[in-house]
Amino acid sequence: MNLNQRSSGVLLHITSLPGPHGMGDFGPDAYRFVDWLESAGQSIWQLLPTTPIGPGDSPYQGVSAFAGSQWMVALEPLIAKGWLKQPEVPHFHGERIDYGVVTPWREQQLRAAAAGFFAGAADADRIAFAAWCLSQQSWLDDYVLFMAIRSPLNGQPWWEWSEGLKKREPKAIAQARKDYADEIAFWQFVQWQFDVQIGALKAYANEHGVHIMGDLPIFVAHDSADCWSRPDLYSLDENYQPTVVAGCPPDDLGPLGQRWGNPLYRWDKMADENYAWWTARVKRALTQADVFRIDHFRGFAGYYEIPASSPDATVGQWLKGPGMPLFDAIRTALGPLPIVAEDLGFITDDVYELRDGCGFPGMKILQFAFGAEGDHEFLPHMWPTTSVAYTGTHDNDTVRGWWEQAGPRERQFAGSYLACGDHDIHWAMIRACANSVANIAVYPLQDVLGLNGSHRMNVPGVLGGNWGWRFHWDWIGSEPTRVLGLITAASGRGPFELLKLPG
Repeated sequence: MNLNQRSSGVLLHITSLPGPHGMGDFGPDAYRFVDWLESAGQSIWQLLPTTPIGPGDSPYQGVSAFAGSQWMVALEPLIAKGWLKQPEVPHFHGERIDYGVVTPWREQQLRAAAAGFFAGAADADRIAFAAWCLSQQSWLDDYVLFMAIRSPLNGQPWWEWSEGLKKREPKAIAQARKDYADEIAFWQFVQWQFDVQIGALKAYANEHGVHIMGDLPIFVAHDSADCWSRPDLYSLDENYQPTVVAGCPPDDLGPLGQRWGNPLYRWDKMADENYAWWTARVKRALTQADVFRIDHFRGFAGYYEIPASSPDATVGQWLKGPGMPLFDAIRTALGPLPIVAEDLGFITDDVYELRDGCGFPGMKILQFAFGAEGDHEFLPHMWPTTSVAYTGTHDNDTVRGWWEQAGPRERQFAGSYLACGDHDIHWAMIRACANSVANIAVYPLQDVLGLNGSHRMNVPGVLGGNWGWRFHWDWIGSEPTRVLGLITAASGRGPFELLKLPG
């Protein structure tokens, strides 16, 4: 994907799609969404991380930086193969994902499908499965063993496992591979199907002129296959506990800052291996997306280190990140990198220097533009062309929710700048992003539909109740599609024919 080409798209996570099985997945509704994007002149579908979810159902705290979320594996292809019988589907909540109900049911179906595969799969499918497992061995073997050990322990964190397993003693690991052979095979099957399905969806999207934009969190979770398999790459003590953790210092948004709790990388150790772990991670990401956003890009220039003993982020220090040598190593191995840098928050000159030195576009959020004066960096007339413009992100309120909560000054400023009011604020913001000089514009689907704040995806700092939003097809209808297509065509981001001008 050419990041310098004028284009636009929609932000919608896979799990937010409609579908009969309790949450969105790579099933028929994903293909229907590609068709809708094409009909509205959009050429980008931006996703949130597709890695396994973690605490609070967050896709940013998964148990692996390489694996795919098992909950995104669609059941329809498994039924079509004859590995799974048509299941009796419970009555799931339509507009929100009830993870506590949906995920156990979906796992039951995946286990039944795996059993069906191993009992009666065609030779061609068995050969394809074996070949895929061999090709992904570098990350897959550790991940599936990690998950196999966790299953009978009900998710007990790896540092509480037996001495031999947590220290990865060869004899204990070899025995575990024997003891958990069936469980290992199940997790291999699930990951194989994840790759098959996301690959098929990406191919379909590309055939229809739609590029997939992925999302790569900078950090990994402590309780992850990544930390367990390579604890030497993280700042952990002799008991495998973090000595320091990630976060950001106090600012206008919070007097205590944010203590994320992720273990920090040993960048010196990674440099000794020429950043091979990061190169492998980016290589895998590029098999699933045409371009991807790196979350918290500023951490590569400088990161905030919080003592693990501190309950908040008021105590900490800034340290220098790996900088350009990291991206030079990845680029040498993989070639040009189609990356969008999430450069929001406390940004210093070294972050801009790294971003621009790498040639990555940054992000501009229109909702942030109206709290100051007419020279604010997030106002469209201040944006450089090397930008990805957003009405808002997954961490923001919807445009309509923002408008309803904004103070009188912000609302008056926005209304004057955008020439809009209560009824059309969402279209005005979309139009401003589309008409700007930014090469790329992206709008959350909630903003295209003009939905209020009850439809937001995530409220940062709030545990529980997030990541569960879904939409219904009858919410879209013809009007949002028509208007989005007109704005896209008129702003030079899509087929001009969508304007349907006479003559």
